[in-house]
Amino acid sequence: MRIDTHVNLKPYHTFGIDTHASQFTRIQHRAELNLVLQFYTQYQPLLILGGGSNVLFTKPFEGLIIKNELKGIRIKKRLKNETLVEAASGESWHGFVCWALKHHLYGLENLALIPGSVGASPMQNIGAYGREIKDVFETLEALNLKTGVIEHFNAADCKFGYRESIFKHECQGQYFILSVTFRLHHQPRVNTSYGAINAVLQSKGILNPSPQDVANAVIQIRSDKLPDPAKYGNAGSFFKNPEIDASLFLKLQQQFPDIVHYLQASGHYKLAAGWLIEQCGLKGYMHDGAAVHAAQALVLINASAATGKAVLELSKHVQQCVFERFGITLQTEVNLL
Repeated sequence: MRIDTHVNLKPYHTFGIDTHASQFTRIQHRAELNLVLQFYTQYQPLLILGGGSNVLFTKPFEGLIIKNELKGIRIKKRLKNETLVEAASGESWHGFVCWALKHHLYGLENLALIPGSVGASPMQNIGAYGREIKDVFETLEALNLKTGVIEHFNAADCKFGYRESIFKHECQGQYFILSVTFRLHHQPRVNTSYGAINAVLQSKGILNPSPQDVANAVIQIRSDKLPDPAKYGNAGSFFKNPEIDASLFLKLQQQFPDIVHYLQASGHYKLAAGWLIEQCGLKGYMHDGAAVHAAQALVLINASAATGKAVLELSKHVQQCVFERFGITLQTEVNLL
């Protein structure tokens, strides 16, 4: 394992911010993990980096970044109606979704084209179009960086929430996720509950969609509304869709009859953060090279050699505008470093 110094991070995260890490290394085999533990106490802080699709570097990283490049997908166990599949944490998430569909294993199709790695999926409890990781999650194994012991986590251990898990809070930075096991179905359980998916399917004349049809529709939707990171650096949705109680929702609905909302099983209402931002007139708004995406206000972009600081300042401006108009504080989905 080689540790490089003063490494430019621009190629390693989708925001494409021009900044650096004081130390940087890659892990491609589990045998190298013992060396990680040796260096763990020497270089502080430490960051495990997968696809770099959900981070914003607001300043140089003065510590050790470990680029996770662990690969491998295997079938652990075949059951009557389901199969347990283990994927190494460094695998591409979208690549894994495609692998599952190719092998006629279902449950991931609504999560197609989400950038990032398999290892990041439970950390964020990634979700889209009516599905979340917790719906198909079985277990994960992770190296405890303090003890050197490999531990196993089930769904309850992970404390999944909306774009949340134990790894984003009390266990942040304490574990290196090695692999994730998913419980995938043999028979399709097509979920087209989101109107955008149905609209695409209907436009193609597909009345009885297959899981592959759903995945293709999701890919088209995401490609149409989200900017290509190769053109404009971004991390997808920058803010979480806020959830509010019924009393606040009814007050807002009286003032804003067209407010986009989704009733939750808890009785709370989830609001579309992109709609809230758009109502503040911020689509296309720019600040020092950072911008609110003109086609999807939920996405902040590196439009022209923006710094991480500029993106952060823009995000705070968006939060302030939304709070002043709606009384709602948007929470960031992106990890700020």
